[in-house]
Amino acid sequence: MARSPLNWLWLAAVVIALDLGTKALASSMLSYGEPVPVLPFFNLTLLHNTGAAFSFLAGEAGWQRWFFIGLAAVVSVVLVRWLVTLKSNERWMACAIALILGGAIGNVYDRVIHGYVVDFIHFYWNQYHFPAFNLADTAITVGAIMMIVDLFRKPQEQRD
Repeated sequence: MARSPLNWLWLAAVVIALDLGTKALASSMLSYGEPVPVLPFFNLTLLHNTGAAFSFLAGEAGWQRWFFIGLAAVVSVVLVRWLVTLKSNERWMACAIALILGGAIGNVYDRVIHGYVVDFIHFYWNQYHFPAFNLADTAITVGAIMMIVDLFRKPQEQRD
């Protein structure tokens, strides 16, 4: 019996649970903006991002919160519909979609409840600091990379 790609929704649920759990821990254990060194190139630093990736639109007057909530809702519906159309053997793509879906829902939860996304993972090297992020961002990034890899894994005739 073939398994439905919707069975991958468990992975989205795990991403959401881990993301929200780690954000709650970071919010309760870290002081805002104060780095806690972990490794010579890695800190835990609690930050609030009202914008999108790399704080895009963070300086706006607040409309961006509702824009990003709406965008995430539309993307989530599209991802679930896409997941439904997959064949049972398209596990790689189902996993990628579930990761992106879980990350999007984790971040949209923050926007709805707090008005910002909680970030706390902070890598740096010397004076270069990569923007802080969270597990939802990581899941979205890994899922997107998996989708790109999938383009190169399939012959052209299977992509049409």
